[in-house]
Amino acid sequence: MELSVLICGEAGQGIQTIESLFPKILKNYGLNVFSYKEYMSRVRGGSNSTLIRISDTPVRAFRRKADLLFSLSPGSVHITRVVDRIDKDTIVLVDSSAQVDGLDAKVVQVPISELASKAGNKVYSNSVVLGMLCGLLKLPLENVIFAIEKWFCNKGPKVCEENKRAAVLGHDYLYSDTGMTIKIDLKRDSKVNGHLLMNGAEAVALGALAAGCTFVSSYPMSPSTGVLTNLAAYSKDFDIIVEQAEDEISAMNMALGAWYAGARALVTTSGGGFALMTEALSLAGMIESPIVIHLAQRPGPATGLPTRTEQGDLLFALFSGHGEFERVILAPGNLQQAFSCTVKAFEIADKYQVPVFVLTDQYLMDMIYNFEYTDEIKEPSSYVVKTFSDYKRYELTDNGISKRGIPGYGEGFVCVDSDEHDEFGRITEDFETRKKMVEKRLRKLKDFADEIPAELIGKKDCEYLVICFGSTREIVLEAVRDLTKVAVLHLQQLYPLPSNLPEHLNGSRKVLIVESNATSQLGKLLKMELGFTNFKSLTKYNGLPFYVEEVRESVEKFLKGEL
Repeated sequence: MELSVLICGEAGQGIQTIESLFPKILKNYGLNVFSYKEYMSRVRGGSNSTLIRISDTPVRAFRRKADLLFSLSPGSVHITRVVDRIDKDTIVLVDSSAQVDGLDAKVVQVPISELASKAGNKVYSNSVVLGMLCGLLKLPLENVIFAIEKWFCNKGPKVCEENKRAAVLGHDYLYSDTGMTIKIDLKRDSKVNGHLLMNGAEAVALGALAAGCTFVSSYPMSPSTGVLTNLAAYSKDFDIIVEQAEDEISAMNMALGAWYAGARALVTTSGGGFALMTEALSLAGMIESPIVIHLAQRPGPATGLPTRTEQGDLLFALFSGHGEFERVILAPGNLQQAFSCTVKAFEIADKYQVPVFVLTDQYLMDMIYNFEYTDEIKEPSSYVVKTFSDYKRYELTDNGISKRGIPGYGEGFVCVDSDEHDEFGRITEDFETRKKMVEKRLRKLKDFADEIPAELIGKKDCEYLVICFGSTREIVLEAVRDLTKVAVLHLQQLYPLPSNLPEHLNGSRKVLIVESNATSQLGKLLKMELGFTNFKSLTKYNGLPFYVEEVRESVEKFLKGEL
């Protein structure tokens, strides 16, 4: 069984507090939870909403339908923005002072602001709603109190006590007499209590930490900033330097300097910030420096929709930078992969001495759910060598990869230069040397294609195949869950394309590619690299992620030949 709760209101009303506390309370009680917020680019005002799915089975995707809607603001302006997500079966809870007319749903007035005032201040409305949600689900009051205390303990005893009082009043109000006809029969699972609960930014940051990242330099830019702030928090306990640079140009060059000195470095940014990094990306290509770039996508061009989601930077990452040099692009499909992809990115960058992108988006960065991580976490490999007096930084090799030394470790001189250079790293304009160096740089990935194979979920001989990449994975999987004629092919490794990909595209299968962009960028990549054109496209580019329901509806049309 499942219950989907939608909470809406203005920025500054504490919706984010509910989103932070309620999933923790649910997970610790033994219930599975998924949360995703959509919010306007403003500190106060506007209209924001958060979806929280509660289930006795794992839930990991965004859906349209809300069973329960809480509005923190009087009036119907916020409800109007999400009216397509409610129907006649949705229970809409509004403040007693609110007037909401014309909704095809059951509207219930509850004294949110009155209880908040009774607790000490109307600003505690979010704590009242948190208590009401827990009361409605018959969650123990002590679980709510514990979460409130932990969250508000640094705000002073008065604020903490009044928020606790607000939560208790809300909890008691709906615990005993809801006045609503809603059946909730969720089964607890004690194993869920021990699961991890995090968002995508935390998963990427932890992946960087596990990969041995010792330096991160970035300029804040949503939706990537969470990775920077999480690593800053970890720097108190781990050997990692975190630098907020004056701009993205500096951030990228500082990271390259860190790799040169022997650190493992990361930059985290979004499309507009990465645009400023592209010259330094070419520098990485020329000096054959490892670099890991976390590129959290949002809708462009320019500022676009800075707090929304899109998968519009795949081709930008692929073709960015002047000149010809190799790079690797990875796109995790869920939180587990966000961790493992980031670990893999550092390993690949160090091993092959190329830029590696971890391509995420606002949807993946801000989603929250519980999961059990069972993969082995290995110690990071070291590819740095001790140099000798005759060390050649760019020694010509069969696979294009030279031994990488760092200054001060050995007797050799580690010379790098943005100009074309010889094997020792010294500037040259010799035409034959230039030709050899270009060819050297371009053969680095000749044996790379099987690092992360394309993942087939479903039967190999299915008549219909849905292809997706990155964060659409869990949405698509839930949408086609009981469609036996459909298999899903998910790509984590976007470039170079996995060597097992062509075998899944051969034959008479009917193929649908699902992407959160306007121009089917993955489709274009498949055409360019494999000459594959026999597919239909499902795209979305309004700033919201796909709903499970809309993918399901489109796939059903696809099966009927109507798409």
